[in-house]
Amino acid sequence: MATAKSITTDRHLLYPSPRNRHRTVFMHEVFLPYPYMLIDLESYNFKGHYSLFAACRLSDRKMGQLVTLELPEDEVKFKAEFVPD
Repeated sequence: MATAKSITTDRHLLYPSPRNRHRTVFMHEVFLPYPYMLIDLESYNFKGHYSLFAACRLSDRKMGQLVTLELPEDEVKFKAEFVPD
């Protein structure tokens, strides 16, 4: 049943966050190897759309989270401001 709600890409097996406004996998991606960390994407005040997924990286089966962003400047902003707990 859970696989029906998953999204498989060339690099990841994704499970959308229930808090996502968009279930879209956007072009700009940041994989975070922190599967249990709470990430509040709204607090970053991005200019474009964004989404968050629980993720399994297929190349090494590493679990984590995938942030996908519509705009490249939002990716740069996220990478600059993100600090793991």
